[in-house]
Amino acid sequence: MPELHFDGETVVKTAASYGRDLAERTLSTAVVAAGGVAVAAGPADMFHATFWQTMAAAGIAAAGSLIKGMLARAFGTKNSASLAKGV
Repeated sequence: MPELHFDGETVVKTAASYGRDLAERTLSTAVVAAGGVAVAAGPADMFHATFWQTMAAAGIAAAGSLIKGMLARAFGTKNSASLAKGV
């Protein structure tokens, strides 16, 4: 049976990386989703969007998240969809 090693520094570093990644993803999703609603329904009608405008906003948000992940791979860590360093 392999030996298990506990390294408190690794746990803290992993938790910090997770926190930065989660914060970045949450903030970027909110920004992209708000932009999607503004584009799909228009800023004046964003609280009275139709079903199809809502679906378009969801598609725009998904596309924005995809582009952000691709940019993160191009400009950040190659094996991460995060722009945060060390994630």
